[in-house]
Amino acid sequence: MSYTTCVVIPCYNEVKELKNRVYDGFLKEDTNTLICFVDDGSTDGTYTELKSLEKQYPTKVVVYKNPNNVGKAESVRNGVNFACENYEIKLVGYLDADLATSLEEFSFLTTYIDNTISFVFGSRIMKLGSTIERKASRFFIGRFIATVISTILDLKVYDTQCGCKIFKKDLALEVFNKPFVSRWLFDVEIFNRIVVFYGKEKALTKMLEVPLKRWVDQGDSKVKTSYFFQLWLDLYKINKICKKGLKHNNSI
Repeated sequence: MSYTTCVVIPCYNEVKELKNRVYDGFLKEDTNTLICFVDDGSTDGTYTELKSLEKQYPTKVVVYKNPNNVGKAESVRNGVNFACENYEIKLVGYLDADLATSLEEFSFLTTYIDNTISFVFGSRIMKLGSTIERKASRFFIGRFIATVISTILDLKVYDTQCGCKIFKKDLALEVFNKPFVSRWLFDVEIFNRIVVFYGKEKALTKMLEVPLKRWVDQGDSKVKTSYFFQLWLDLYKINKICKKGLKHNNSI
């Protein structure tokens, strides 16, 4: 079958959300979207629930299982590559399993993709008419990381870490071709790879940041507190990669 869009949803111990049937409404209504769930070595019955959902919606749901726990970055990468290699799709993106922003809004963001725009990403900006609910700790850490990252990349991006991103298939194949350095800060590497692929000037015309109408943090973060120390090493590694990419572009 052919689909307009595939949304990759990485899952690690998400059985509660799956049993609440949060995906049913969208799956019953939408006919042009394939959902590719990636089970990342869950230990709570998530895989069983995913296979049940796949059986119920065989033309709308596919399940990919990682051989072991590899983290969000590689789960998304595995799902994107699996979908691109096995299904006829035009667009591919990813969302968090807790659906902090809805599948319906994800679908709405795909409408911004056109002959010029190849990459659209959500932005959690609190403004009139929107519902953006974030835990204080996540908000402040996220703003700090986003500020550091936008400085490293020299890009005026408000929210690099938002887990709602959509790509044209050909761009996705370039972006997700190689493993990421960081299990959790891979969004930064995505921006860097796009800049390296297109060149800085052209990349700015290919990317679009769209404020979300709704984002509500659900549950606790899967990122362990101990990762705070690893975060600095990841930022250092990513900074080196970004500088190398920018140097490559400037030499062309």
